[in-house]
Parts: sequence; structure tokens; C-alpha cells
Amino acid sequence: MKRRHFLKSTGLGLMGYPLITNACLKAIEDTVPPSDRIRVAHIGTGNMGGAHINWFTRFPDVETVALCDVDQTHLENAQKRLASVNPLAKPDTYTDFRHIMDRKDIDVVTCATPDHWHALIALMAFESGKDVYGEKPLSFSAHEGNVMLQSIKKYDRIFQLGTHIHAGDNYHRVAEIIQSGVLGKIHTVRLWKKGGSPGLGFPQNEEPPKTLDWNMWLGPAPYAEYTPVRCHRTFRYFFDYSGGVFGDFWCHIADIMHMSLSPKGLHSIDARGEIPTDGIADTPKWIDVDFKFKDLDVFWTTTPPPEVEGAEGMHIGAHFEGENGTLTCDYETRRVTIGNEVMNDVQEVAITLPRSPGHQRNFLDSVKSRIQPESNLEYAREMTLPMHLALISFRLKRKLTWDSAKERFVDDAAANFLLSREYREPWSLPTF
Repeated sequence: MKRRHFLKSTGLGLMGYPLITNACLKAIEDTVPPSDRIRVAHIGTGNMGGAHINWFTRFPDVETVALCDVDQTHLENAQKRLASVNPLAKPDTYTDFRHIMDRKDIDVVTCATPDHWHALIALMAFESGKDVYGEKPLSFSAHEGNVMLQSIKKYDRIFQLGTHIHAGDNYHRVAEIIQSGVLGKIHTVRLWKKGGSPGLGFPQNEEPPKTLDWNMWLGPAPYAEYTPVRCHRTFRYFFDYSGGVFGDFWCHIADIMHMSLSPKGLHSIDARGEIPTDGIADTPKWIDVDFKFKDLDVFWTTTPPPEVEGAEGMHIGAHFEGENGTLTCDYETRRVTIGNEVMNDVQEVAITLPRSPGHQRNFLDSVKSRIQPESNLEYAREMTLPMHLALISFRLKRKLTWDSAKERFVDDAAANFLLSREYREPWSLPTF
């Protein structure tokens, strides 16, 4: 029986088989010859890492062979989670991801670590001959994204950014409507995400728990004494490791803008905002940004959403303004306004974009075909870059001028300095 027909007839696919017996699991596994299986290792097994484990182990052509986390509690929980979904999986476990890079029998790594590790793990995976499914954001800094792009071209690897909303029908349909021209030329895009960084209070430093390798968790980031709010789920509220809520969610909603318009010629970035005053967190409590692209104005707002029809109930969204109409959308819904008519679709716009088989399946198919997936590294880097530049404008508290051809700020040494940062020894970025 063909594998595709087998999955369809058994109703498995991404829904998995948590209630199916070991014998049935073995029968499913036997439908895929060992030569067609993709051997996967998961690096970072906390919240999103757990999602990676659940997603990938459900595919009959995936064999989960390794789990890695610097927190032994996370690692133990990940083993239990995997066993509950796929009792046949018998992965090796590590607390240092470099052991995974040393293994020649691993085809793919997924990375769900804090942001400041994303680039370095991907780079080491590329060099060791492994493909990567990496969580967003793509990188901690603009410079890291450049190095990743050079590396993936040198080593001819496959990369998918974990923006799985990209695979949904709604984003594809929004892109079709905008690209059809029915709204006329799009001149303005408004993006938003409610909420920002909490202050997190002023906790005292502590000794790290014995189950956590704090030095390895910090990795290339500057050394800091341990306090629980710097680690795990609240790490993103510190510029040493991430870019706050803005850095976390930019790619999810800017994705539909880039998917629909592929904006070019960014030349100015003007960010405003505040940092929290009620704690040690330093990423934006709120941030508003004005971007000027060639022939396109883009505005990001935090709270409240922009005053446009349809945005009121959306915690995150995008609003496209064209010469003939507007379109407002979030992850799953859309509202099109042309003249006095309001609709959720435009029937005369044909379906022109191929639909995704699912974000993770798209990646696995690309691993086999060697054709880059939907959210490939080159696309993800271009989409992520404005976010990095906006955070630099926020930190310097001034409008910045950007040379898109040279990918440098114009006559601004301080801003150019913030495009990268020195790694803490012994870690370093490769040079090309």
C-alpha cells in the first residue's frame, strides 16, 4: 500500500496515534523502509521543544534518535512525553548538543532553544551535514542571519523556520487576494501585537538548580548571575537573549506581509517605546515603529491596535490598504472591504498558490527532495531583518537611515555596532 494512501485510510497523519498499540505502531513503522526514514534529534525540549517532539515523532518516516537539553528536568519530561506518544522510540539523551553534531547517523536537528542559541546551533548543524528545523526568530542579531545565509549556501543544507502559521490556508488566500490586484496597489500596511514585556520584579540572584547547566544555558551570551526569571519561559524579556514580545511575534504577522508583497528597499526605521520600570526586564514594554520601504509604508503598533475596521478584536493582525480596498487579517480570519461591500473572500480571485502539506511535512519533504521549503532561510532572513533594525532604533532612541544595498546604517557607527555582538568565550561565529 502506498504510504500516502495508508496514512489517509488509517486517519493518522499529523493527528498521531497516542491510543494505538505497540504492534500497530510497529506495523506502521514497517511500511517505511529504513533507507527512507529521516533520523531526527531535538535540541531544546521545553515548551516548544515538546511541540517539536510531538509533531515529528508522529510521521512514519521519522525516527527520533536523540534528545538534548541543558536542564535535566526538561530532558526527563521530554523522554516521558515521547514515550507516551511513541513507545517504540528509544532516543539517546544529551546535555551538550555538540555530541549530536558529532554523530554522522543524524539527518535533521530541530532547535527550540532560547533565541541567542538559534544561529550557532544551526551553523554547527550545517557544517556537520545536518538539515535544520529552527524556531523563530531566525537569529539573535542581524549579523548572525547573514552568516547563516552564507553557511547554508556553502554546505547545501535545508532549513525551515518554525512559523507554522505560514502553512495555513488563510495566509495563502490573503496572499492570493493581494497579489491578484483586486485591492489595487498596496501603499500602507499596519501590523500589531497587543502586549509587551512585564517588568518581572527585582528578584535576588540565586544558585542555579543542580539540574540546570547555567553556564551552558548562557552559552555565547554575556555572563549573568542566575535568577529564575532570566531563564526558560521569561528569558525573552532580556536583550541579552531575545527581543521581547516584539521580537517573538514579529515574524508571525510580518510573514503575511512578506508572503504577499515581498517589500524591498527599506530605507528608514523610526521606533518609539518604553522599557518596564517595575523590574529587571529591559525589552520593550511597548514599541511602535514606522518603516519606510520603496513605495510602501509599514507601521507596527503595540497597544491599542490601529483604528481600522475589523482590528478591534484581534490581539495580533495585519491591515493592508490599497487604492481600491482594504484587507484585515489575523492567523485564521480575514475581512476584505471594496467600496461599500465587506466580505471574507473575493470569489473571482482564483486559487493560484499551491497549498502546504503542513509546515513540518513540507520540511521533511524538502529534506528528501533537496528543494528549499516554504519558510526557507533566505526568505526568513529577509523577513526578520526589519525586526532587528527596529530594536536597534528603539535602543538608540532615534530614527535610523538604512542602506539596503550595503545592509548598513548610513553614517551611524553606534547603530552599525549593534548589528552584531561579541560572543562570550569559548564560543565564536564562523567567518566566510
